[in-house]
Amino acid sequence: MSFFSVLKDQIYECLIKENRYMYIVTGLGNTLLITVFAVLIGVVLGTLVALVKTAHQNDPKKMRVPNAICSVYLTVIRGTPVLVQLMIMYYIIIVGTAINDIGTAILAFGINSGAYVAEVIRSGIMSVDRGQTEAGRSLGLSQRTTMVKIVFPQAVKNVLPAIGNEFISLLKETSVAGYIGIQDLTKGGDVIRSITYQPYLPLLATAAVYLVIVIALSALLSKAERRMRRSDYR
Repeated sequence: MSFFSVLKDQIYECLIKENRYMYIVTGLGNTLLITVFAVLIGVVLGTLVALVKTAHQNDPKKMRVPNAICSVYLTVIRGTPVLVQLMIMYYIIIVGTAINDIGTAILAFGINSGAYVAEVIRSGIMSVDRGQTEAGRSLGLSQRTTMVKIVFPQAVKNVLPAIGNEFISLLKETSVAGYIGIQDLTKGGDVIRSITYQPYLPLLATAAVYLVIVIALSALLSKAERRMRRSDYR
């Protein structure tokens, strides 16, 4: 039997027979759902933490307690594996609540992402020239208004590529969601493998889907970066 005949048989057995490709399609949908909402939570949480840390850094007398809480949060989340955090969230924190598996994963990955996004945004704020803040203050703007209308927009512009990379990293990190019973993209491929006892095609197909998504996101990021660079020269 030729290579192409074997490949054709495997494609039929793994993807077409009994609509098994739907395991991958359903898994892809769950992976994207978890990633998108986790990134949103991560950006909101990371922004709040970054603002608290920056305010305390500018004036050590302010935000002492919130800064201490944020420091503990950053240390714990960045110091433990995301898989362990996911399992703690599933088996300990949300036990007895109405939150389903997908919601649990969104919370766990969102909280994890927030710790990394916080440092990205904080570095973006610190990269804005201090003269921008002084200029805003000299015009009579309050510290808050100066941060919101002058410093923060420039910081966001500086860190958008890094936020995009965090989105890509998170997309791949969600491949551990199967540990709490979620049929994500990785789990979808593994289910087909367990049904057909053929590891190559399902797992390679799963890897190919991840690769295509990452390439597409990377292309979008590159395009966004080029647009931002062009706007700097206007």
